Amino acid sequence: MTLPYATMPGDLDHLIADDHVVVDRLFEHLEAGRGDRRMLVDQVSYGRALHAHAEEEVLYPALAEIGAAADAEEGRAEHQALKRLLVLLDHADPGSREFERALNKLIGGVRHHIEKEEREFLPALRRAVGAEEMGRLGERYLAAKQSGPARSHPTVPPTGRRRRLMHAAAGFMDKVRDRVSGRSNVLSTDASWLLDTQAQRILDTWSRLVLAPYELLTLEQARQQPSLADAAMEILQQDGRPTDPEEVGSAADITLPGPGGDLVVRVYKPLGQAGDPVPVVMWVHGGGWILFTNDDYDASCRALVTRTGAIVVSPEYRKAPEHVFPAAHEDVLATYRWLRTNATGLGGDPSRIAIGGEGVGANMAAATCGQLKQAGEPLPVAQVLVCPLTTTAQYGASMRDAADARPLNRPLLSWMMMHAFRGVTDSLKDPRVDLLPLSAQGLAGLPPTLIVTTDRDVLQSQGDEWCARLEAAGVRATSVRYGAVMHDFFGLAAVLDKAAQAQEEVALHLRQAFGEAPAAHAVDGGPMRKPKVIG
Repeated sequence: MTLPYATMPGDLDHLIADDHVVVDRLFEHLEAGRGDRRMLVDQVSYGRALHAHAEEEVLYPALAEIGAAADAEEGRAEHQALKRLLVLLDHADPGSREFERALNKLIGGVRHHIEKEEREFLPALRRAVGAEEMGRLGERYLAAKQSGPARSHPTVPPTGRRRRLMHAAAGFMDKVRDRVSGRSNVLSTDASWLLDTQAQRILDTWSRLVLAPYELLTLEQARQQPSLADAAMEILQQDGRPTDPEEVGSAADITLPGPGGDLVVRVYKPLGQAGDPVPVVMWVHGGGWILFTNDDYDASCRALVTRTGAIVVSPEYRKAPEHVFPAAHEDVLATYRWLRTNATGLGGDPSRIAIGGEGVGANMAAATCGQLKQAGEPLPVAQVLVCPLTTTAQYGASMRDAADARPLNRPLLSWMMMHAFRGVTDSLKDPRVDLLPLSAQGLAGLPPTLIVTTDRDVLQSQGDEWCARLEAAGVRATSVRYGAVMHDFFGLAAVLDKAAQAQEEVALHLRQAFGEAPAAHAVDGGPMRKPKVIG
């Protein structure tokens, strides 16, 4: 099911629909017999408990207020029946007759509930209250999820003051029980068994380190959580392997005059740099415009230095929601323009500057190229887009296929956009962010582009589509897809072989653009139409 109308990332119906597609994808894993059955059901149970609590706190009272009290009561009754099944599943052993019967009933009941809400309840509510109110209800829904119980409690009344008191007590006990049982350790991992062994270990480790899935935290809490880079460090320590960062000549922060004040930029230089100027790579980190810093992507930058011999420059752009769009994009563009003028002073060659990034960093790298082209300014000699966001729409098959993936799932993507574009939601369609609608004329003449995607990433389809549209515009574009790994994998080469392969692939593309490796040749006289798939 999908909603038959457009929504914004923070709208109540948008957030509920995200929850729906995640739980249905978990059900599909269970029905296909793949994944860790206990872990998958624990994730279903956790998600449904929070989802039901938030709907009972926000959706059903809102339905009652528009005269749909009967629909609200129907929803509450269905929740009670589903909660009883979830309690059975919490106590039964996977594979047992009791477990499988309860699971089959749960899957049927939840899917019926989803269809009813998406076809009837949510459209009716939007028609009655309007888009602005759906946004306000969405904020309340998220807050209710963040404070809800981690397990289902069918004995708790669905309404009233007693409900709140009982849920508060139950929520506290749920957290204690989950910590003691270890259940909380698996709630942020990928339980599908669609990852390779190394990638799975990284996500399992990360899941044990974080407080909860990011989208269920406040922004302040999320910013304090470990990243995948921290999980990689933990694995190195467990294995007794060196944890020192990859050696480069130097890594230092400098401060530039930026559009919004001082702009900190990290400059990495290669070992033994002397004599002739070397190429320069401007690399833009990810984090949904709201999370992470250059520290979290330090390994990516160091890898690019050692594999290309280039200077790598990475801007610490302003974050939303303190600085909403277009602040980050402006900082990235300003850094590139400064670099064009000042590369020589760093020991770099201003005629051999490339640009790239990861996630939304790749989005800003691509947007920078487009803005430079539009302004008639010199373009980078190459661009590299790793797991890029190229549209703010929920685009393509991967938005469903990887809806439950980690670390970036569909609800987290919406949560990030809600914060990043707070108060400026019209900017979600700005051509600096929403790249896919750009015309072939607007894309023609962009630099040779390498796009790296993974098959457990909600952004995979839009990355592939961006490559196809660049090719159609005459741009030399190549797409490489890494199988059985996750979004944000690129900097994890110390513990993930496919990340090391991707770094070599990126380095080759850059060295070819810098004239330091044999140039790539088109296949059969034309560009590649399908991504090269690795693993």
